[in-house]
Amino acid sequence: MSDTPTGRFCWYELMTTDPEAAPAFYGEVAGWGANVWEGGTMPYTMWMNGENAIGGIMELPEEAKAAGAPPHWLIYLSTPDAAATTAKATELGATVLMGPMELPEVGTISVLADPHGAVFCAFQPATYTPGHDGPAAMGEFSWHELATHDWEAGWAFYAEVFDWQKDHAMDMGEMGTYQMFNRGAHPLGGIFNKPDTLPVACWMPYIRVPDVAAAADKVKELGGQVLNGPMEVPGGDMVAQCMDPAGAAFAIHALAEGAEG
Repeated sequence: MSDTPTGRFCWYELMTTDPEAAPAFYGEVAGWGANVWEGGTMPYTMWMNGENAIGGIMELPEEAKAAGAPPHWLIYLSTPDAAATTAKATELGATVLMGPMELPEVGTISVLADPHGAVFCAFQPATYTPGHDGPAAMGEFSWHELATHDWEAGWAFYAEVFDWQKDHAMDMGEMGTYQMFNRGAHPLGGIFNKPDTLPVACWMPYIRVPDVAAAADKVKELGGQVLNGPMEVPGGDMVAQCMDPAGAAFAIHALAEGAEG
């Protein structure tokens, strides 16, 4: 039996029209380095948080651009069997955009759009599963937010495919319910109904930083945009939603003063 966990957020890939400029921007904002891996069929630039690889950079494919896809962050969710996960997801209404495809020395991936159109990757690692199940360290991705058309249906899909569990739910008034979820000891993210200003259902990854206000200022200084915030959220954490200079959306997150993580 495989020891690969089901449903771990394990890799984060920036699909961008400007892969050469991205390392300098995120290096300043998130404190990351970049390292070229030569082990595959072509060189692949990885995001390095200290000595740990947490994701990668890819040129946004021409077919994706032709289909109207903007630069974006693609989240990878681990599975012990990518083919079985793909089959289950499609039975529940997902669309296969690519795969299952085996990548030598890496593993098997399927890029899928959930029933409401949010894109993610199911990843069956060849050797070990990246990431961990503890609280996010500085510079790691600390939260994962799904804005969708029907949060209850969205939750039912991911809970069935990846065995996630419900955590607390928060009443946001006119904005509806914000349903948090986990796959173990601590919350991983939230699902909510997207506002009309957001054109499509999508995942938004949050990067943990020491100071959200300082990171937001750096985003603007380097040619990105701050879309919302900085603002305090229930519990005292600070967040801001941003866009990098190429147009990929992401968010930054700092723990409340005195919080552990």
